[in-house]
Amino acid sequence: MNLAPKLIYGTAWKGEKTAHLVISAFLQGFRAVDTACQPKHYREDLVGEALEILQDKHSIKREDIYIQTKFTPFSGQDATKPLPYNPRDSIPAQIKSSLSKSLASLHTSYLDAYLLHSPLRTLPLTIEAWRTLMAAQDEGTVRTIGISNVYDVGLLKALEKERKVQIVQNRWYEGNAWDKEVWAYCKENGIIYQSFWTLTGSPALLTHSHTASLADKLDVTAAQVLFKLAQLNNVVPLSGTTSELHMQQDLAAERIVFKEEVLDDYKRIKDLIWK
Repeated sequence: MNLAPKLIYGTAWKGEKTAHLVISAFLQGFRAVDTACQPKHYREDLVGEALEILQDKHSIKREDIYIQTKFTPFSGQDATKPLPYNPRDSIPAQIKSSLSKSLASLHTSYLDAYLLHSPLRTLPLTIEAWRTLMAAQDEGTVRTIGISNVYDVGLLKALEKERKVQIVQNRWYEGNAWDKEVWAYCKENGIIYQSFWTLTGSPALLTHSHTASLADKLDVTAAQVLFKLAQLNNVVPLSGTTSELHMQQDLAAERIVFKEEVLDDYKRIKDLIWK
């Protein structure tokens, strides 16, 4: 499986509809899925149920599926829901328990990517957690490792003293000025930068006249323009749409070509983000 998919299906906040939506996304053409061992916002077990159905009934091989999940620290969990670990245990023990739960829920012997859902409350604890991910990678249980919700380049540099960060997954949208510093660091250092909240959080860009003009000239949607722009600039978007039409459109964005006659429009949109 390509370790750098261009688009990932996101499963947060899907609840009981998770399995149906993951199956639908894969039948439309997705081959990468993101989840988390966090019952507060995800149904990782239903992602696993969907993946079993896709493999058993639709002949999609495990090696053709990119599975990404996360360890969520206790601060990000809902204590009223079943926890994947004992919060009184050490951080390494918590991660090992959560990882074991994820592998069982997802019906797989390995993960294509395993992320810290966020930094922990102190740098030493975050580094301890990172070392535990490194150990899982050394054992072959995890192919690539990374971190989400990290907006401090200094923290990334601290982790990279231990081992290269391979994936960062952040909000990339107009509300945080497009996370320019972390995005640039990732681009300069060969780190895969995944984005979420990109469409929902960017209404001004989606409705901007430059975006509308380019979409009109290409006969595509504004969302497709933004996804294609992201993909051309070291950003792998997550799509969490529940619409089959939008799933198809999101996947089709990769095939859009910005030919010479629309390059000026494209550059004007880029300037809205990076200038």
